[in-house]
Amino acid sequence: MGHGTAAKQQATARERLDTVGSTSVATMLQALATPSRLLILARLAEGACSAGELAEAAGMERSACSHQLRLLKNLGLITGERHGRSIVYALHDHHVAELLDQAIFHVEHLRLGVVDTPEPDGGPSARY
Repeated sequence: MGHGTAAKQQATARERLDTVGSTSVATMLQALATPSRLLILARLAEGACSAGELAEAAGMERSACSHQLRLLKNLGLITGERHGRSIVYALHDHHVAELLDQAIFHVEHLRLGVVDTPEPDGGPSARY
């Protein structure tokens, strides 16, 4: 799942933020702070599609959706590939889908009052 050497994979989040740059991570997370962008990413998690399909799925005007797509593309969260006169958008990679899933799981856990506690073997366990 990690990138680079085993030593880098063992580093804590705080240590890795020093390397990656907390500003870059914060900027990327701010991109997820808009419901319309989350709806776009959620639709793209189902598969690639055009701007028109994304606008419809997110309940947005096409011009507003195009603006959000440009921002998501500039932040490296999505890609766009030209097919004739249209552009087909997709998630940049599986990390984006995982990030979205983790955010959704966290909100569901908060709503349900679930707290993850470590099991004796070190793995997570849900507690209600």
